[in-house]
Amino acid sequence: MSRTNYRWTLPVLCMLTVFVSYIDRVNLSVATPAIMKELHFSRVQIGTLQTVFFVCYAVFQFPSGPITEYLGSRKVVPLALGWWSVFTCLTAACRQFPAWMIVRGLFAIGEAPMWPGMNSAIASWFPRRERGKAVGLMLLGSKFGPALGIPLSVLIMTHWGWRPIFVIFGIFGSFVGWLYYFLITSYPHESRFVNQAELEYIREGQVATAGPKKLMPPWGDFFRSTQFWAIGGQLAMAGYINIFFLAWLPVYLMEAHHFSLKEMGFGAILPEAGYAVGNMLCGTACDYLIGKKNATAKARAWFGGVGMVFCCLGLCLAAVAETKLMTLVGLTFALTCLGLNMNAVWTTCSDIGGKYTGTVTAWMNSVGNIVGGAAPVITAWIVTGYGWRPAILVAAGTGIIGGIFWIFVRPQTAIKHRPLEAAAKA
Repeated sequence: MSRTNYRWTLPVLCMLTVFVSYIDRVNLSVATPAIMKELHFSRVQIGTLQTVFFVCYAVFQFPSGPITEYLGSRKVVPLALGWWSVFTCLTAACRQFPAWMIVRGLFAIGEAPMWPGMNSAIASWFPRRERGKAVGLMLLGSKFGPALGIPLSVLIMTHWGWRPIFVIFGIFGSFVGWLYYFLITSYPHESRFVNQAELEYIREGQVATAGPKKLMPPWGDFFRSTQFWAIGGQLAMAGYINIFFLAWLPVYLMEAHHFSLKEMGFGAILPEAGYAVGNMLCGTACDYLIGKKNATAKARAWFGGVGMVFCCLGLCLAAVAETKLMTLVGLTFALTCLGLNMNAVWTTCSDIGGKYTGTVTAWMNSVGNIVGGAAPVITAWIVTGYGWRPAILVAAGTGIIGGIFWIFVRPQTAIKHRPLEAAAKA
């Protein structure tokens, strides 16, 4: 019997899901100048709205991991998509600042289960030697979202204003949620599209992952683990940089380097495209080293640590650049290196999390967004008082700290001996 390859449908749909979520996030950044003009919001108020989103998103990560492991990703991911798509549409109706804060907070709660749900699904659907490429495909959506969403949003805003942006992409998100529910199950053996040969291939060489049995995580063992804290700490630093780009890149290009609206729409594509290249490079290289060269998962940690350090260098170059071209070169190099790190960290979650991949992912993403969620308002405060260059240098400094955290992440230990949950004798 020839083997089906239906498992690759999952990361493609995950990529679409992430694509929608990041378009819905970046819409506010693109619409910021028009919103500030029409509704008379200050830069600090806009930064506060971004921070409200990421703080609510981070707080609701904690329950989303165990909920995913209990209910299964097939229920959780489409429900999350539908929820946040509704509040994306409702954004267009907001006029007063308190209403904006409420809608952005509820929007964030809907997005919270997305990453734990999808990363848990990939851990169940893929053998370890293919997870880098699968996660790479999933993460492409996080930069295709801004790369395509920014010029599309600019186009929509130019013709119809800023409110239709939120309605159009909110409707599209609801459609993707329906597609995910129809095509994907929580576990591959439940899918009518996966034959026995593919199922055996998936199970071969997997780290222990969750089955249909309902699970509750061993929090005590997790909080005593150095790796558990380190994986959260490094994403906190990477999250600050990532959210800095997400919240302020369009405004930065227009204010600091005098890009026109159209120049910004197309210039912002380059850094996002660089992230996609770095992400897929890391996933492909790590899968090759682990699958073909029998390397340990320590390869992921090397890519993650080096990526963070070189991301810092790219941001420093952008901070001192005097021309539009050199600014884009620095920003593109920085996000390319950040892409190396991001692929490494999401695949490492399944390496060290095993059957509790959803919980480890939720923890990491929560810490990352608690710290990273402060980036919009911190940046607004620094820019208002000191200018854009110090704000970028602060972001660059987090890259060095993130690289140091990677020293304490040892995914090869989890694979060769036991994942984190083994201490609980699960």
